[in-house]
Amino acid sequence: MIQISEIELLRGGKALLKNASATLFPEHKVGLVGANGCGKSTLFSLLKSELQLDAGDCNIPKDWSIASVKQETPALEISAIDYVLQGHPEYYALRIALREAEQVNDGDTQAKVHIQLENIKGYSIESKAGELLHGLGFANNQIENPVSAFSGGWRMRLNLAQALIRDADLLLLDEPTNHLDLDAVYWLERFLRAYTGTLVLISHDREFLDAVVDQIWHVDKQLINVYKGNYSQFERQKAERLLQQQAMFEKQQEQIAHLEQFITRFKAKASKAKQAQSRVKALERMEKLAPAHADSPFDFEFAEPTALPNPLMSLDKAKAGYGDVTILDNIALNLVPGSRIALLGRNGAGKSTLIKLLAGELEPQAGKVIQHHGLNIGYFAQHQLESLDLKASAVTHIQRLNPKASEQSLRDFLGGFAFIGDKALEPVAPFSGGEKARLVLAMLVYQKPNLLLLDEPTNHLDLEMRHALVMALQGFEGAMVTVSHDRHMLKNTADEFYLVDDGKVTQFGYDLDAYYQWLLNANKEAAKSQQSDDEKVSSGINRKEQKRLEAEFRKNIQPLKKQIDKLEKQLDKYSAELSDVEVALGDNDLYNDDNKAKLKELITKQATLTPKLNHTEEELLIALEEMEEKEQAFADELAK
Repeated sequence: MIQISEIELLRGGKALLKNASATLFPEHKVGLVGANGCGKSTLFSLLKSELQLDAGDCNIPKDWSIASVKQETPALEISAIDYVLQGHPEYYALRIALREAEQVNDGDTQAKVHIQLENIKGYSIESKAGELLHGLGFANNQIENPVSAFSGGWRMRLNLAQALIRDADLLLLDEPTNHLDLDAVYWLERFLRAYTGTLVLISHDREFLDAVVDQIWHVDKQLINVYKGNYSQFERQKAERLLQQQAMFEKQQEQIAHLEQFITRFKAKASKAKQAQSRVKALERMEKLAPAHADSPFDFEFAEPTALPNPLMSLDKAKAGYGDVTILDNIALNLVPGSRIALLGRNGAGKSTLIKLLAGELEPQAGKVIQHHGLNIGYFAQHQLESLDLKASAVTHIQRLNPKASEQSLRDFLGGFAFIGDKALEPVAPFSGGEKARLVLAMLVYQKPNLLLLDEPTNHLDLEMRHALVMALQGFEGAMVTVSHDRHMLKNTADEFYLVDDGKVTQFGYDLDAYYQWLLNANKEAAKSQQSDDEKVSSGINRKEQKRLEAEFRKNIQPLKKQIDKLEKQLDKYSAELSDVEVALGDNDLYNDDNKAKLKELITKQATLTPKLNHTEEELLIALEEMEEKEQAFADELAK
């Protein structure tokens, strides 16, 4: 285990941690949270032995291997898969040794290397590298491309795969979902739940934290405060503590009233659609969590738009793409005040293309995009962070939007985005990615838009700013179209989901969780389609023999099909039971002294159900993968 005892860490003369202690046990999965600048990344550096303590002790077992994600990736000419394999130094060195021995026909050395590879299960490592790349969104025809051919975001995915290739004793991940789309986030979530080593995770994605970690380390007031459970459980405990502080009571009540107003407005709409009732329940649970953010440095809201034309924008048989290449065809969309749409779809399906079409950055290749009189678009995209004037201050950026505004009014406005005091007057150049994102959002809010187009707005934002953004979006009166991998934000700001897939944009429904099932089914259908195509071109087997083989195949996979059916039923059962427990744990009265026995019973039940659920889900995924492999093997046999 790792023992941190009474440590002190100074940066620039400022104590980030002082008299801080914590114990990290083997196989525990810890979420490291806290305000920006509190020392989370510094603590990572300490665990990686990259810095020395100013006081105290940090004891890390000498035989522990540690893996973390590189922050930079040079423009190498080696292939993507070779780059990932370099993350396993022992295997990579043996691979080179084997290649050199083969070139000089050194049989003895070859035999020794093969034994060493067998000892470290080296023959499965290259296959694992392929699985990692596929899970993180790389197509089969991309894995042999040179690293230099990939953009910065994709190189970060390569760095993540490189960190995951080795079964390290300690895995340190700092914001691993920042450059991922929702599909890859789902995949990484499953991977980390099955990870057998010790994990320390910094993330601003609360749903991701909830799914992966079993303990929270909250860095606050120079200490490491340890909480059992996931992020939502930590938040509830924090809320209970803050509720006892009278000084924060008024702000808590304002937040709760804000949420109640939104819930009331949403219920009126949801009463007409049963599919939306789960969203009301989620918001009601969120109401109980509001006090946990009472000490947030962020406090802003969207002003009422100057105009609200109805509709705001219409798309009629629109076609979108680049040059002669069409990405999306026959798009029909009508955006009216109150529209809250989230776009779902795999990486490269065209979600950002649709956002750019709506924003006017792309002209339609065909059809109509009608912007109605009075439309005022607020568009957030990652490239806007790069377009900030690095020499200008935050105040200057807002002042350019309204030259007549007083400096004090602008500073008051920026204070809601935590640009306080001299920070509002400093040049943007040294700002962090999170600070730049907050400034772009502040500029967007200031312009009182009536249509919001948000393309991954939570990248770089910490948990408190994400919460503040969700709160502000809930009160927004205009229309909104969002692309995001932050499921908490989508669940609490979107009323309906549209699927971007196969060149089409279609209404998907009201339930984000159904998208995960859609992904699983889509992958199974793709495998079946490939099998069907293989059968069509197969000429080596006559129809009679093919029928015999198909019958034999169906018989052989029957036990596996039964196992899959059983696991799916178990998964549904555990999910329902765990959901009931989590709803019960959301009741603030439960944490009173007279309910200790009931609280203990629920926590014990949760602790029992969570590993059962995770284990069943992993078994199901393994069984589904085995079924796909068997189907593919059978298709290959028919094609011979």
